[in-house]
Formats: sequence, structure tokens, C-alpha cells
Amino acid sequence: MKNRVVLRGGSVIDGPGLRCADVAIEAETVSEVGRVDARAGDEVVDVSGRLVLPGFIDAHSHADGLLSDPDVTLALLRQGVTTVIGGQDGVSYAPGDGEYASEYFAAINGRHPTYRGGGVAAYLASVDGTSALNAGYLVPAGTVRFEVCGRRSLPASDDERRRMRELVAQGMSDGALGLSTGLDYTPGIFQDAAEIAALCEPVARAGGVYVTHMRGGYEANTATGTAEIAEISRLTAGTTGSRPPVHISHFHADADIVRDQLAELEAAGVDATFDAYPYTRGCTLLGMPLLPPEVSALPASEAVALIADPSRRAELREKCTLRAVTSASLGPEWADMITLAHLAAPELAWAHGLTLREAAVRADVEPIDFALDVLAASRMECSAVMAVRSPRTGVELARIFAHPGQMGGSDGIFVGAHPHPRAAGSFSLFLREYVRERATWTWSDAVHHLSSSPARRFGLGRRGIVESGAVADLVIVDPEAVADTATYESPRGHGVGIDDVFVAGIRVLADGERTDALPGRGLRRSRQI
Repeated sequence: MKNRVVLRGGSVIDGPGLRCADVAIEAETVSEVGRVDARAGDEVVDVSGRLVLPGFIDAHSHADGLLSDPDVTLALLRQGVTTVIGGQDGVSYAPGDGEYASEYFAAINGRHPTYRGGGVAAYLASVDGTSALNAGYLVPAGTVRFEVCGRRSLPASDDERRRMRELVAQGMSDGALGLSTGLDYTPGIFQDAAEIAALCEPVARAGGVYVTHMRGGYEANTATGTAEIAEISRLTAGTTGSRPPVHISHFHADADIVRDQLAELEAAGVDATFDAYPYTRGCTLLGMPLLPPEVSALPASEAVALIADPSRRAELREKCTLRAVTSASLGPEWADMITLAHLAAPELAWAHGLTLREAAVRADVEPIDFALDVLAASRMECSAVMAVRSPRTGVELARIFAHPGQMGGSDGIFVGAHPHPRAAGSFSLFLREYVRERATWTWSDAVHHLSSSPARRFGLGRRGIVESGAVADLVIVDPEAVADTATYESPRGHGVGIDDVFVAGIRVLADGERTDALPGRGLRRSRQI
């Protein structure tokens, strides 16, 4: 029998505060919390002056295909993240053979190292024993639509909806946590409320959650997205008799808008939560704010050919410029607000970290031409960090994070030479700024927002708590030292102040370094609380 591990001399959350307590780990679970008497053979870890907290759950991650990458897992563990929720924004590998996501979302999720088919069951199995972290998975509605309807923009027929429902139902049976949509991406942009409600039917019956990147760009357009959520919920209830709980992805808008729209959803009978990251800038595909949807929907080879076609170029330049200038989040200064994060063309490596305008000046072309040229050269595999016209202050973000329905979600994208710092810094920043410096959260609040609430929302069983019988996904936090080091200029800096992490009772981070242990699992949905 494996020796017991005892975390000696730390503090754990006890209601609204902290209490000094030892924590004993046996096999995969917490066996005791309190005064733990020594036994022969115990492995004792001195955690004096530190906090023993449940592992953090990243409610919105794009590490789907990167969980065996040691650099990615180290960046997550140094923030205290022990579980990520993938399958986000309606596009990921399963179901199907993974090729659609590997092309269209290559700049966001990357290409999965082993998954080539087999559905959600095969994806979850690919995590078992291959990673230091756990991963849950949402059935991506856009991928489901692609498998049945291909790239076309026309509404799905009744038979196609039936086949899509069957794919979602199979994914839920395989252990998926729910359904995700990305209604500004393709093919999600072509899915209407009735089609999404049809896909939510097996989710509601299985007790899963509907997770959505809302339509319309958030911010001042948020009411459009939340009205559609209410309609989807109503339609689902009409056929199943129940409404699936809803989780809104990366909810970025003014605090009053966030709070007002959540209150309207509650009044409409929708049980809604959301995730939000502690940065003002976003990150997405370079083509998303520029290219017309009908171009984004093309296979990469066809989109590249269109961009390179002299007879189409002038019209495309005009359409792309108009989309950028009239965008609610970009506007006339758009070329100064886009920083190049990932360009798959090796000859363009010099442009990483430059704004689109800076890079265009160096190339001696107009910004729109440089954007189109790099999309073509990279076969559409490009991402960018997006500034906003009116950045929110820390005070404004604090009001959003104080909402009890908020959860920590990094929207972390690890692909690229100059990624957004949220991938490496979000959870450390939450603890530094919003617990220690601003006191928006107590340590008990931090556990609610970053651990226990997402564990309940996504059906992750006995996680998100430190008590006897809980899964021993644990992080050891130095409350005075925890901090982020990733910045927009140097986005890969690791968190500090979290040097020891356990997953399923196994030490995966020791003194700030990864161990060789790979106890991570693909987490299947559970109703056990």
C-alpha cells in the first residue's frame, strides 16, 4: 500500500476564513483534515505559512491538444491549475477525425498529437495517464455541424438536426460535460437558436451544461447574445421539460452590462454563470475580425487562392477594411490595436509581437494588405492579441469578478511565439491583484470562484473542496508571494508563489519544478457533489 502523504502546518479554508490544519492524502483522496497524528512511513511535506487549497479549474481553456506538452503543463501548474475545461467555442477535435479543428482552429488549439477519431470517449482516453493535469470536454456544436452539414451556411434540415442530436447524445454518453457554441466562428455563425436548442435537448436530459461564446461580439452588443440564450433555453424547455444550466464564455462588457444581463436571464428562468479573465485585451484568429464569414468558412486552400486572386483582391480589401473599421471592439484605429501573436509562415517570424501597422510599415505595404498577405502565407493559421478602444480599469474588473456567478477562465491560447499573457498568468494575477492587493475576494471567495463553483457547474464530482473524501487535487499557495510575471511584452512568464501541486494525490509540481508523474485524467461528467 502506498505511503500516506501528510501536508503539515498549513491552513485550509474553513467557511469564510482559514484555519490551521494538516491534510492527509491516501491514494487519490483526502483522508483527514485537522490534526493528523504521525504514522510510520508517512511522507511529510512542510507547508508552514502556506495555504492548502483545492486545485484551480480553468473554466475556459484552449489547451485541448497540448496537455502532454511539458511547457504548457508547467505554465498551468505554476498558476495552481489542475483541471482545464476544453472543447470550447464550438470547435475542437471530437467528434470526427479532428481535421476540421486542426485546420480552422490550428492557431488556437493546435493539432492534437494522437487523436485521429473515435469521438469524445477517445479524446478523454487520450488524456488518461498522458498528462500531469485533468481535462474535461464539451461537445463542440460547430464541429458537430461540420460533421453533418460541412461548411455550408444554409439551415440544417430536420434529418440533419436529428443526426447532430445523435452525435451530441453520444458525446454526453461518453462523458462530455455539456455542449459549447462559438457563434462568431464558423460554422457556429450559421447556427440559429432553433438548431442550437435541438442540440441542447440531449444535454438537458443528461444533466449537462450549455456553454456559449455568444453571438455579436459582447460589449455593447451583449443584449443580443443574452436574448438568444433565453430563447434557446425556452425552446429546449419546450421539448425536454427542463432547461440546461448556461455558462457564458469570457464575458467581457462593462460591469453594469454584465450584471444587468445576468439579472435579466435569471428573471427569464435561466440559471446562468460565466467566466472572465483578468485582462482587458483579447486574442483570437487574425481572420475573425477581418474576413467575411463566407471566406472564413472556406477550406484553407480555397481561402488562400481567393486572397491571391488579383481580380478579387480589391473587393476583399474593401470588405475587410469595412469590417475592421465598423467593429464595435476595433474601429478606425484597428491596425494599431492588433498585435501579431502567431504566424505559421516561418519567413514572417520577425513580425511576432508587432502591431499590424508596425509590421506593415516594415514591409512597406498597407496594413490591410499585410494582413491578407500573412493569412495567405500562413495558410490562415494566424492569431492576434486584440486591444480594445476603452480598456476597463481594475476597479471595473473587480466589480465583474465580485459577482457570485463568475468563475476563473483564462481563455488561454498557448500556440504562438507571442501569445496573450492570460495563458500563463490569469490565475496568479487573480490571486495577486484581486485577493492580496484589492481584496475583492477573500481566500474563501477565491476558492469559490476558481475551484468549488466550476467543479459543481461542470459536474466534476468531489473536486473543488479540501475535506475528507475529496479528490486530492491540491495546490500549496504562499499568500504573500503569489504573483504573475507574464506581460503583454513578455507573455510566457510563469506564476510565482505556487511551488507544490498534487493531482489525484500525486505530486506533479515539487519546489516549482514538474515531476515525471502523469496522473491526469479525462474527466467524465459526474452528478456526485
